[in-house]
Amino acid sequence: MSYLGLQTDLVSFKGHNGDTSEAYYARPTKPGKIPGVVVIMHLPGWDEWIIEVARKFAHHGYAAISPNLYSRNGPGSPDDVGARVRAAGGVPDAQVVGDVGGSMAYLRAQPNSNGKVGLIGFCSGGRHAYLAACSLPGVDALVDCWGGNVVVDDPKALNAKRPLAPIDLTEKLDCPMLGIFGNDDHNPTRDQVNRTEERLKSLARNYEFHRYDGCGHAFFNTMRVSHRPEQAIDGWEKVFAFYHKHLG
Repeated sequence: MSYLGLQTDLVSFKGHNGDTSEAYYARPTKPGKIPGVVVIMHLPGWDEWIIEVARKFAHHGYAAISPNLYSRNGPGSPDDVGARVRAAGGVPDAQVVGDVGGSMAYLRAQPNSNGKVGLIGFCSGGRHAYLAACSLPGVDALVDCWGGNVVVDDPKALNAKRPLAPIDLTEKLDCPMLGIFGNDDHNPTRDQVNRTEERLKSLARNYEFHRYDGCGHAFFNTMRVSHRPEQAIDGWEKVFAFYHKHLG
């Protein structure tokens, strides 16, 4: 087997409200046009595993960018910054959508871009990916990995930072969607995943869901005890087959 050479770097991009923000960018060094993927971080933050995911996509032939959604919250280790952001109630949805849109624009502006861009998010990033795909033009494919709070059962969970449940925007979803879920997860629960699927089906959206027994939250994450290698391998195969079909 011949492996691709990779190039990685920290880059600046224009995010929400034109703010200059930072991102991790990884791409294969082979010549030619390639698709792009925005890797949307999970609630713990812009940590080592999320960076590994970006490199994984580059290894498989994609240009991947992972924006630091907490970049406005000061310096420090990912754990410390993430703790501060969580204590403050997270980042505003509008800010995340703006940063994702800026990340998509960065990918498409690169000379190696084939013009296609997909989104993938994990945990809160799965919710953000769903929200962004329903809010931004030009998303070519969406992958939601166990995104919590796509369905909101408690109205008190909505606030100025998170004014809407993403499921209520599903009619605006205009790209194929792949969902990856663990059947032992508590957020989203099986019932919440069922209701998301019912909404997608009722609106005749192009989607496929894969659910895994014996898995809870974050079962792709190799740095957590929740990691389930067999199911994660199968899940990643589903992700790459989906992107190959819809991004090229």
